Amino acid sequence: MLDKRNQINSDYNEYGYFVIRDFFNAAEISSLRKVILKFHELWKQDNAAFYREVAFNSSLITGSKYLAEDDRLTLFNFISSKKIMNIVDSVITSNPAFMNTQLFFNPVNPQLKDFWHRDCQYDHDVDVQKKVIHETQVLHLRVPLFDELGMELVPGTHKRWDNEEEFNVRQEEKGRESNEALSTGKTIQLAAGDLLVFSADMIHRGLYGLDRLALDILVFDSAGDFVDYVDDDCLPDASMLENINDPRLFMNTLRLKAISKF
Repeated sequence: MLDKRNQINSDYNEYGYFVIRDFFNAAEISSLRKVILKFHELWKQDNAAFYREVAFNSSLITGSKYLAEDDRLTLFNFISSKKIMNIVDSVITSNPAFMNTQLFFNPVNPQLKDFWHRDCQYDHDVDVQKKVIHETQVLHLRVPLFDELGMELVPGTHKRWDNEEEFNVRQEEKGRESNEALSTGKTIQLAAGDLLVFSADMIHRGLYGLDRLALDILVFDSAGDFVDYVDDDCLPDASMLENINDPRLFMNTLRLKAISKF
């Protein structure tokens, strides 16, 4: 196990991502899919216009708005399961903390195209982006619920700035568009049961098509300044924590939230 952890850590440090095929068995995916589809159907009804016009993802899946306590507990135990925590611990070796969940699907609006981005570009201007990619990063663990076209990633960009082509496409400069192909992009096709782990701040894009429905679990290093991004309602309460086999991912977030109030 130690050799496997070291290999995972090495691959992530070098490339910014790794993929493990057939990581989850059919029963695990079936159980997860059942809960996620409950959320998705209720979310679509509640956000009909947004879903129809501009949506390609939703968030706060573990919150109380659309799921009952037993379904939320199923998600919390999936997120903190031994096999996922082994992966998290391999990449974030000290006090990993839960941030959020997101659900990615095909947009209804055919005018929406898959686009290159770094997650940090939505919070920071270019000068700050150049700095934050060298600091503590957020980890995405993507769990496809059906076979899909997958994602396109630019390996190594979790530690380096864009080249000219990448920057112009991602930022839509000099007449380029963010959905254009990149010569440095690498396609990672995904099937139900696979696990893709990647840095939120590397250059990446999801690929629309097939039956795309993927759950992303977002985890961060407690040393990073990310706790303000966490929605309180998406965390387990005290009674739930007692029924989570390994609650430390959530306990670390709750601890950081308590500290931030002082």
